[in-house]
Amino acid sequence: MIEHNPSRYNRSMFDPRFDKMAQVIVHYSLEVKPGQCVYVWSQSVAAPLMLAIYREVLKAGGHAFLRADLPGAQEIFYEYAQEAQLDFVSPVDRISVEEGYFDAYVRIGAETNTRRLSNVDPAKVQRHQKALSPILKRRLERSAAGTYNWCVTQFPTEAYAMEADMSLAEYAEFLFNACLVNDPDPVARWREVGERQQRYIDFLKDKHTLRLQGPDVDLTVRISGRTWKNSQGKRNFPDGEIFTGPHEDSVNGWVRFSYPAIYQGREVSGVQLWFENGRVVKAHAEKNEAFLHQVLNTDPGARYVGEFAIGTNYNITRFSRNILFDEKIGGTFHLALGAGYPDTGSVNQSAVHWDLIASAHEAEISADGEVFYRNGHFLI
Repeated sequence: MIEHNPSRYNRSMFDPRFDKMAQVIVHYSLEVKPGQCVYVWSQSVAAPLMLAIYREVLKAGGHAFLRADLPGAQEIFYEYAQEAQLDFVSPVDRISVEEGYFDAYVRIGAETNTRRLSNVDPAKVQRHQKALSPILKRRLERSAAGTYNWCVTQFPTEAYAMEADMSLAEYAEFLFNACLVNDPDPVARWREVGERQQRYIDFLKDKHTLRLQGPDVDLTVRISGRTWKNSQGKRNFPDGEIFTGPHEDSVNGWVRFSYPAIYQGREVSGVQLWFENGRVVKAHAEKNEAFLHQVLNTDPGARYVGEFAIGTNYNITRFSRNILFDEKIGGTFHLALGAGYPDTGSVNQSAVHWDLIASAHEAEISADGEVFYRNGHFLI
């Protein structure tokens, strides 16, 4: 006789570890204080996590606004929206980032169809993104000024599980392991991550130039005077990376990205980029090359690097086609084309922020001539 165990197959809906995730996000990541307003945005399928976060915000003495989009709404928008509608920015979106309204923001990824925009005209998506770019810019400005906390996290869905070649139960475990919520004290673990990463940052903070060398990379990047950020479960959940904003005119050389790059519901694989004085001057992809060029032509800033990062989360053990996880994989580095984070010193502006990931397991990275990273691990 086979015993039926509903929690095994509906884990994403009933698992009490979502309460634990919410506690860490509200009290550690966002540090919600009495009287603060928190904007919580996801799709309706993520209701268990949204409600858990709502409860924790109330327990912290804060106020929460829940925005739950309906699956299918975005597809309808891009099918019927005219030019004026593509250029329109909702007053709710504007208010969500303006001082005096909200103090914190949580975005929960909860896609029910990761390919829903695959057949949408990229020009329409890019036009709407341009209209929304002041929202992103304002969020980053307030974050850099310390007046706005934000966190991007994930809810497991069948769509994400299929993308990652897992069952839903396996994907839920993948999420919880990556977030360290299987640990009795996740906050203590994330603080340990932060302490370890701070040692790397202390080594790099007064360095001038990075050199990346390996079978798939030969790049130089200037970082002097730029600030390294310690990603320790605050802005992203899961987390685990150190990153900075390189000098906009400094990236030179060539790189081939090991992993497919997912953007706007499209998969671009076999990407190679050539840089001269910071700008992408040549780009090639084995799949969806035309789309790669469309994104690069979104605006002038899309051809420049806004972020350089090294992934440090070795609990993320496999590629999942989800950038929230994949850019954190221990033993990888990534470049983000487009908008940089002002608190790193980056001044690059763009409607694009596209992370492209490469394995570092056969590469080494040196700072001012001193090798500090080899074959996927720090030597510090």
